[in-house]
Parts: sequence; C-alpha cells; structure tokens
Amino acid sequence: MMLFLMDTWDSVRGFISTGGDVLLLVAFVLFLMWVLMLERYFYLNIAFPRFRKNMIAQWDARDETSSWHAHRIREAWISQAKQQLNARMLIIKTLVAICPMIGLLGTVTGMINVFDVMAVQGTSNARAMAAGISTATMPTMAGMVAALSGVFFSTRLDARLKVSLEKLADSLSYKE
Repeated sequence: MMLFLMDTWDSVRGFISTGGDVLLLVAFVLFLMWVLMLERYFYLNIAFPRFRKNMIAQWDARDETSSWHAHRIREAWISQAKQQLNARMLIIKTLVAICPMIGLLGTVTGMINVFDVMAVQGTSNARAMAAGISTATMPTMAGMVAALSGVFFSTRLDARLKVSLEKLADSLSYKE
C-alpha cells in the first residue's frame, strides 16, 4: 500500500513538473470546487430533509393556510429554503467557469517559456522547445478536465436542488 502511494505521489509530482506551476492553481481551484459541491450534496441529503420535515410540520400545525397572510408566509418559507439550497452554487459555477481560463494562463506561460528558449538557443534545439510546449499544453488539458467534471456534477446538483425545492413547495399545501 505504501509503495502504491509513493508511486502515485511520484506520478503527480511528475505531472505537475511537466505542466508548470499553473497546475498547482488548477489543482487548488478543483479541490475548492469539489469541497463546495460535496458540501452541497451533504446538505441536500442530510441537513435539508430535517429542515424540510420541520418546515412541513410547522405548516401543518397552522390553523389556517388559505388566507393572503398564510400565502405570504408560505412564499417566504419557500424563498428561505431556496436561499439555503442554492447557497454557494454561484461560487461553484464560477469556479467551473474559471478552470479553463486558468488552463489558458498555463498555455500563455508555457509559450513564453518556448519563446525564451528560442531567443536564447535559437530554433535548432527542439528538445528545449518541447519542454515549453509541454508546459503550455498540460495546464490547458487539466483546466478543461476540471471544468468538465465540474459542469457535469454541478448541473446534476442544480437539478436535484430544484426538484427538492419543488417537492417542498408541493408539500406545503393549502387547507380550506
């Protein structure tokens, strides 16, 4: 097991050294994005059902639910639930959108390295230019992969949040 972890760590270090320092920024943004998405999944599956059950119990305990005042209370509660469900979703979507841009930053820094090598050694040293091209392409690929994983899971999460909110709204029915 320890050998596997050491091999994995060496592979990650090699990948980061091939792609340059921008890969560390991509990794940080990816880590932050996934921590926030996992927190939202936790809230949706663990905390929100308790909140929903409590809200439905409070609504069912009301004597009247058909007046104008009761409708406004219901709307306020649904709005509060929507706010709690959608907390941090804008940050997640922003991080997803930023991932490809950070990858492009890596492309620019890698190409600057290529031009530096060309300026110092000329165009005859293909091996020296290859390192800069590798530094240019790896962050772009990493940023795109990070964004794709984020797009897929944040879209699914967003859909589940909307369904949960609709179910809550349907559960707060009017009594005549």
